[in-house]
Amino acid sequence: MPYTVKPTALPEVLILDPKVFGDDRGFFFESFNQRDFDQVTGLDVRFVQDNHSRSSKGVLRGLHYQIQHPQGKLVRVTQGEVFDVVVDLRRSSAHFGKWAGEVLSADNNRQLWIPPGFAHGFVVTSESAEFLYKTTDYWYPEHERSLLWNDPDVGVEWPNFAEPNLAAKDAAGKRLYEAEVFA
Repeated sequence: MPYTVKPTALPEVLILDPKVFGDDRGFFFESFNQRDFDQVTGLDVRFVQDNHSRSSKGVLRGLHYQIQHPQGKLVRVTQGEVFDVVVDLRRSSAHFGKWAGEVLSADNNRQLWIPPGFAHGFVVTSESAEFLYKTTDYWYPEHERSLLWNDPDVGVEWPNFAEPNLAAKDAAGKRLYEAEVFA
């Protein structure tokens, strides 16, 4: 198998560690294989869109979700390092309002599977980072929502850094008690 898989503190959110083959020339790994992904995760998902962002140190993107057309995401970093965060927004879940965080970097090649129904974001902890993710549904800007990154009711323990560099929509994110969430 090209990956090992383990759950995070949110059992449906999975860490995928690829098998990396390296020597003095460099390295090779299979970053995605649909058949193997389905087999090791037990999921049957279809990815429809790939996204790529580049951000500088201290940029915090998120915590994003789509209230309609929710997206599952398979995320990874190809340059630099981020602290990646996921929040369960499914009211029926025993983990509603809970979060999990994971360091993703070009060095660890780690990937994270984030199912639909979760808010997602990250902060760049290196000088810059390139972030790639596959989604199970298309982006619909009219359905995008942002959970406030520092909502005390969620209590994400972000790495120590100066005030993050935020987009206006993220600075205006909703607190959990006022956010639109999933059933």
